Amino acid sequence: MATLGMSPQEKEAVESFRRDVVEPSMTKLVIIDFWAEWCGPCKALAPVLEKVAADYADKGVVLAKVDTDKNQFIAAQFQVRSIPTVYAMFQGQLVADLTNARTESQLKTTLDQLLRQLPIESEEKDLEAEIEPLIAMGEQVLGDGDAERALSIFDQLAEMAPEHPAVASGRIRALIAANRDAEAEAAIAALPEELAKQPEIDRAKAALALKREAKPVDDLSGLAAEVAARPDDLDARFRLAGGQMAAGDREGAADNLLAIIAADREWNDGAARAQLLKLFEVVGLEDPWVAAQRRRLSAILFG
Repeated sequence: MATLGMSPQEKEAVESFRRDVVEPSMTKLVIIDFWAEWCGPCKALAPVLEKVAADYADKGVVLAKVDTDKNQFIAAQFQVRSIPTVYAMFQGQLVADLTNARTESQLKTTLDQLLRQLPIESEEKDLEAEIEPLIAMGEQVLGDGDAERALSIFDQLAEMAPEHPAVASGRIRALIAANRDAEAEAAIAALPEELAKQPEIDRAKAALALKREAKPVDDLSGLAAEVAARPDDLDARFRLAGGQMAAGDREGAADNLLAIIAADREWNDGAARAQLLKLFEVVGLEDPWVAAQRRRLSAILFG
């Protein structure tokens, strides 16, 4: 905003707006709330804006309030004709009109869309960049079968990012792999409601369910020999797959589950396919191994 021809009060208002709104918007997403003391709807909306801004502070969102009675010149520059009027600003430019987003859910949905599109600087992004390789290391160690070391890694990550879904999921799955199922169940039960809804936590829950269903077999080699001698005994093959999953042999388990599906895809109400899909979720749907097994499953179902 040019200051030429302005009154001293208008110049002061512009400088204040630059300092409190425009400058922070160079790196942050600024929610601008145009309001007035006499405005009932403004007062009703204020707690919603304040809560959302607090929830999204680590994502790089800040709230700036502009009293239109005290800042009529600023309100006029933004063509504010009614209040509350709410805008989002980034790098000095208005990027969204948030006026019609009156609920917490609506505001968060719009902010999530903006944050995906804009290069906002935030503590959350900095933390994500720091812990991403550490999460990958923990997953690698867990995949290699060293549950205790993986648990140690995820325990340390949980101190840094206690509500990060990938960290919580990795820690729970490490507990399961270490045969500390009761602790894993307690960890799931203690998760905050929003965190518990994340897909990474679904993966951990699937791991616990699979662990309970995958019964260890005392004589795994003997059962394998029995299945080799009687390949059409799908019940024995299913028990073998469960024993292999309990022993950490996902290759053998997948082979036997796929063999059951190939022989009779509806066997035991589709139990083999359901178990295989749980195994996929536990390993990770983006894992190359899962992609390969999915192709094998598709070839059986549609070949």
